[in-house]
Amino acid sequence: MSLENLSPAKGSNKTAGKRLGRGQASGKGGTAARGHKGAKSRSGYSKKIGFEGGQMPLQRRVPKFGFKNINRTEYRAINLDTVQELLAQKKVKKEINIEQFVELRLAHKDDLVKILGRGKLESSIKITAHKFSASAKAAIEAAGGEAVTV
Repeated sequence: MSLENLSPAKGSNKTAGKRLGRGQASGKGGTAARGHKGAKSRSGYSKKIGFEGGQMPLQRRVPKFGFKNINRTEYRAINLDTVQELLAQKKVKKEINIEQFVELRLAHKDDLVKILGRGKLESSIKITAHKFSASAKAAIEAAGGEAVTV
């Protein structure tokens, strides 16, 4: 093997075929396979996202409704049955905080954690989170635990 007989691996190079705009003799000269006139023939042309050739785009045809609050605070919801499961599997002992939720992959590092009241808590545990639902707080305290808001 030498430099003159090297070739790329089969299927690795995706050449476009004929070189465009290199004279009439090439067969792709003149308009360089862009056709005559129109936006696509011009240099610098780029179709806008959602452009449908002049037809009213779908995003503008569909009626808008509802309200999206830009100031909404998003919480990572963790239910009491999940906490009880962690206790049963002995992954947590007497208390659990946000760092442990992250370690156990129940939340991400920058998430705000809210404890919700689905399920039943059988043993007392100290839970530290950003927010608690009323039913979750009542269930934790009924089991002899403590709900600490960060």
